Amino acid sequence: MRPYHVAIVGAGPSGFFAAASLLKFADSTADADVRVDMLEMLPTPWGLVRSGVAPDHPKIKSVSAQFEKTALDPRFRFFGNIMVGDHVRPAELADRYDAVIYALGAQSDRPLGIPGEDLPGSVAAVDFVGWYNAHPHFKKMTPDLSTGRAVILGNGNVALDVARILLSDPDVLATTDIADHALQPLRDRGVEEVLIVGRRGPLQAAFTTLELRELGDLEALGVVDVIVDPADPAHITEDDIEAAGKTVRNNIKVLRGYAERRPRGAKRRIVFRFRTSPIEIKGDRKVESILLGRNELVDDKGRIVATDTGEREEVSAQLVVRAVGYRSVALPGLPFDDDTGTIPHHQGRIDGRRNEYVVGWIKRGPSGVIGTNKKDSQDTVDTLIADLRGAKLADVGPQHSEELMQWLLRRQPTLITDDHWKLIDEHERSAAQTSGRPRVKLTTWPKCCASATAHHLGTRWRANSVDPHHPKRPCQLV
Repeated sequence: MRPYHVAIVGAGPSGFFAAASLLKFADSTADADVRVDMLEMLPTPWGLVRSGVAPDHPKIKSVSAQFEKTALDPRFRFFGNIMVGDHVRPAELADRYDAVIYALGAQSDRPLGIPGEDLPGSVAAVDFVGWYNAHPHFKKMTPDLSTGRAVILGNGNVALDVARILLSDPDVLATTDIADHALQPLRDRGVEEVLIVGRRGPLQAAFTTLELRELGDLEALGVVDVIVDPADPAHITEDDIEAAGKTVRNNIKVLRGYAERRPRGAKRRIVFRFRTSPIEIKGDRKVESILLGRNELVDDKGRIVATDTGEREEVSAQLVVRAVGYRSVALPGLPFDDDTGTIPHHQGRIDGRRNEYVVGWIKRGPSGVIGTNKKDSQDTVDTLIADLRGAKLADVGPQHSEELMQWLLRRQPTLITDDHWKLIDEHERSAAQTSGRPRVKLTTWPKCCASATAHHLGTRWRANSVDPHHPKRPCQLV
């Protein structure tokens, strides 16, 4: 029996978990073989583990070791710098592979729908996080961190990450893999207050307790004061806490601790503002203030909703970070539910499609932590394998894997292969050796791929991947 040829579009956690599940299936099944090709629009893999996880969270990033193990399997190939929908179309992938898994993630943000949202200085959290994590699409961002107050809209972990990065000791951040271009603005330490705004109350906040406690670590070091209005946790009854889940109960305990402590007079502050919604972002050509509205919480058939009381407050700010949720975007050639921001599917198989599947956020929406994607991907792979077992496969020869590579190279001559990525990885790690950092990320690689040669830190990359006769030869540092 010939191998199953499976393409995975997207090199984030859900994609790698799907690849691992496919390879595990092949290992445990005597009459099955699998070849996995992973296609990624960036020249680097790992998705949000590389460009979304906060740089001061190396333990979370350590999951990349599992992905590296998967990538070492000879049945797995990584192809970067290739855009599905541009270089190749979904229908073409479905014709050439036995199955295609889309692990696209959520690349955009949910709009607020308020006046002034698009003013310079109002930025999506996905962009801001990409900026300090060296995502190449956001290198040219120039957020104003020079002075005053930053307002973060949202009550999830991303909001806490942004607050922590804005106010952490830059010397500590300089030991991480944070983007070099973000360090200098942060070193200037112009932001003195971060206001974290949530439309509902502490019971409805989506923080995890570990992230919430980390702010207390900054407080203990004298870096910041963490301010919580004592009235916010005071409104919470013991019955409320009893009915809540474990994480929420622990969160309330942490928030009560912050509320009970008196400010120590630190130069910088993190202020939580619950039951508050943005009404308008104001400014003349850039953000200068934000108008906030006070909310009342109402039980609507068992769901707590925020209703506007009409009370208003305007606070000055030069930066507003919108962290109210990520959102997937439609890919031409695939169905898309605009209401949910997902691809419609049944048990992972895209509705109306023979051999196309989804995993991760494009499947279920932007929810859960990195580990949530493991079972999610396994469920889809179970559906895929059952389909392949009963399918009549196309008649392809023993050179089909090589033919697929040559086709991809014709469509994208500056394709990044496993060998190219290994060289990028080695370069980033070696550049960090003298500073004690885990890596110094390259952020101009897409330009390098487009022109075949580029300069970075005095080093020239020679991209031999433009030669289709040597698709496995890595680019070289000279």
